[in-house]
Amino acid sequence: MSDAPAASTTIPATGMGPPGHVTSAQEPYPSPAHLEAATTSHTQGRFTITTRKLPISKSGPISKMEQSLGIPVPEMIFGDNLVSIAHAPSGWYIDFNAYDALEAVDKTDKNMLQVAYAKSWSASREQTSAGIKEVVKPYDWSYSTTYRGSTHPHTSRWLAPVGPDPSDHSKPAKQIPLELLKRRDPILFFDDVVLYESELDDNGISMLSVKTRVHERRMLLLCRLFMRLDHVVARVRDTRVYVDFDEDEVIREYTVKEGSYADLKKAFLMSGLTPDGVTVALRDGNKVAELLPIIDQTIECVSLKS
Repeated sequence: MSDAPAASTTIPATGMGPPGHVTSAQEPYPSPAHLEAATTSHTQGRFTITTRKLPISKSGPISKMEQSLGIPVPEMIFGDNLVSIAHAPSGWYIDFNAYDALEAVDKTDKNMLQVAYAKSWSASREQTSAGIKEVVKPYDWSYSTTYRGSTHPHTSRWLAPVGPDPSDHSKPAKQIPLELLKRRDPILFFDDVVLYESELDDNGISMLSVKTRVHERRMLLLCRLFMRLDHVVARVRDTRVYVDFDEDEVIREYTVKEGSYADLKKAFLMSGLTPDGVTVALRDGNKVAELLPIIDQTIECVSLKS
């Protein structure tokens, strides 16, 4: 999804979905006025797309979040940022926020990645986090969330698409129409919202961001986790939400890509990049995603026509 100017209208926060606002009485920022000023909304058909972008959370909200999650949060946490899509007639919505994304991070040592000094790094992060005072707890310190968005359980109604042959799951009947999205239709609304980012103590990067692009008859949202642990592994976990405004239909595609750091670096070198070019490419989630193999993919859809 490429950057583009967007025509939009600023409105108050919608209040839909799980709370993105995690401020505390001790640190009242952001105020209601700040929340309103930072919230932008666009209505297309029977759907309303809302985004909110504010600076990195302050220590009070961070402490509260860490106490609730039970793990230290990434260095750059945007606890008040939010992206949501809502269908007014049915009450259906999906939204993306940092807290729920971190709730989906593994809080055991089952999926912990190891570098030479991972244990001491984890201990240091625990000790410097205001809300965590106890013994070091194992958790996935790469913040490789499996988050696909937050929906209300009574209105989600996700269904796995079924093709002409229900026994053949290799070719789902419903897929995101990539050819339609490649058309140069005017972009009516665009935004790019970061939910969290960590440099993994200079061992790489882990970033979760959400881009949304709205056209007259359709829209696409991309929530991407890009994680690279130097000399170990690279991961891209993409959640794409496609909306057909004419049919009131939503398709959600979740794709997991993963490969070793060595294989990724070798692929960049074989593509003709110089060593300096490889270093730059390893920081680019789009370039990394092009080379990593798909290891899992699921597609769901929901029809909201009454």
